[in-house]
Amino acid sequence: MKELLHPLQPDNAESIAAAAQKIHALTLTARQDAIVEDVMSAGTMRIEDLADRFNVSRMTIHRDIETLEAKAVLRRSRGSVTAIASSLFEASIEYRNRQNRDEKDAIAAVAADLIEPGEAIILDDSTTGLRLVPYLSEREPLTVITNFGRMQRELEGRRGINLISTGGEYSTVCDAYRGALTLRALQGLAADTYFLSAAAVTGDVCYHPHQDIVLAKQAMLQAAHRKILIVDHSKFSRRALHAIAPISEFDIVIVDSNIDPADLRRLRQSNVDVRIAQVSQVDADETSKHGLSA
Repeated sequence: MKELLHPLQPDNAESIAAAAQKIHALTLTARQDAIVEDVMSAGTMRIEDLADRFNVSRMTIHRDIETLEAKAVLRRSRGSVTAIASSLFEASIEYRNRQNRDEKDAIAAVAADLIEPGEAIILDDSTTGLRLVPYLSEREPLTVITNFGRMQRELEGRRGINLISTGGEYSTVCDAYRGALTLRALQGLAADTYFLSAAAVTGDVCYHPHQDIVLAKQAMLQAAHRKILIVDHSKFSRRALHAIAPISEFDIVIVDSNIDPADLRRLRQSNVDVRIAQVSQVDADETSKHGLSA
């Protein structure tokens, strides 16, 4: 007969300790993501206010901030913490929508040529994907699946577009739906093409600052037959916290012509179909002059 373990025997104690450690790690990650989101929304927050908000000790919040500061997400100064907008997390939709406009328009034009009437496509919380909206009327009828609030508002009421919103928990910072309900909706769908954009491309992997959004993007990848990455050149000089997928998982990668030659070489070494969206020098100069580079 198999001997039953007493709850306090070593094997059970080790299992309980391991489970507790796993739960703590998940809680820690969730809290640090929430800290980033709150500081990003406010711009600057007092450290003691963060400790009160998350109901943790000053020592704990200082450790969280030290971790995020080491990852170049936040900057600490005289009892306050400030968001670093150009680094490890996404800025507001309005700010992102002003970034690299000409590059995004060029990428969208190339991406639009890959859409056929009658297809079901997925567009996520990407301002690059948002640039596809003017082209969609030429490809109707279409089914568009999205978790992006702005995309939904742009497309609702269009006769030739069957709009499917994933629903779920709404993030005001990302203007996107996320969470268990979003994942469940995506698991029941099968689309033709997914146009994914990422906050950063480091090495041969795509990243995003928000873990819940990463899970939604990964579910979208699973739901699509063809996967297309759309990223402007600035994403190759950034970092973000959470990995989405390796470049090799995509069928096509579309980048703008301002990409650094070294980044382009690394892309092509991933053995994916790389398409270059041409941006005129005049457009690039205008973008730089208005301070819209990443």
